Amino acid sequence: MPDDAQLAELEQVALTVAGEAGRFVVDERPDHLGVARTKSSATDVVTVMDQGAQDLIRARLQGLRPSDAFLGEEEGGSAGDSGLTWVVDPIDGTVNYLYRIPSYAVSVAAVVGDPRVPGQWAPVAGAVVNPVTGEVFHARVGGGAWVSGADGRERRLAMAPPPDLDQALVGTGFGYAVQRRRWQAAMLLEVLPQVRDIRRIGSAALDICAVAAGNLDAYYERGLNPWDMAAAWLVLTEAGGTFTGLAGGPPEGAMVVAAAEPLHGQLEVVLGAAADAAGQE
Repeated sequence: MPDDAQLAELEQVALTVAGEAGRFVVDERPDHLGVARTKSSATDVVTVMDQGAQDLIRARLQGLRPSDAFLGEEEGGSAGDSGLTWVVDPIDGTVNYLYRIPSYAVSVAAVVGDPRVPGQWAPVAGAVVNPVTGEVFHARVGGGAWVSGADGRERRLAMAPPPDLDQALVGTGFGYAVQRRRWQAAMLLEVLPQVRDIRRIGSAALDICAVAAGNLDAYYERGLNPWDMAAAWLVLTEAGGTFTGLAGGPPEGAMVVAAAEPLHGQLEVVLGAAADAAGQE
């Protein structure tokens, strides 16, 4: 684990690099945005700006932290020997970006351990930037979670006691593969009658940060990758929330659950039962 001074430096690097990439994806966005390729399905797109933003982030990090490893959502990764890995989503919410819906983010996090193995890694510093609204979330281990808006005024995030499950506003997301969507829809049929309502905003990083900020009461999703969650995970836990998989396991692709206690535990039980009812994906 880096010491306090190193953590502060990592947090500042994350803020600087994420902010620069955020300006890039807004200022350099072509009038007619091209789709470079698809990933899991025809609806799971990568724009030319996703790859361009990741290339920018990677180059900046290599200049500032040449010994660290790099793992990004798009093509291009690298090994390191410092024990730290930068886990990056250059545009979290690519479809929102494609349609000019102002809910997408640049997510940059420094993590310890192997981010490819659930339970074997954890974020230590990170930033999530919404370049359209000007919201900037950031945190480091032991340093609290913070948010600032377009006016630059910063406040510390501290989660309030949550409502009961039946009064909770819960965020979620859906994958792009047809079979996963069917499974997630079956899950939703079980969850929706037991909560106040569901929101699907389109950016996992912003959803998790919204829980930390009190704009959502809880969040769950199947199918997240390390770059979707790394920075926002730390923002949530430093704000006083709990971030796990099911049955108290580590956050992973099978499921993540984000909320303050005791709502987290209540939602986790419901999700476990819903997953059993939904059956195999």
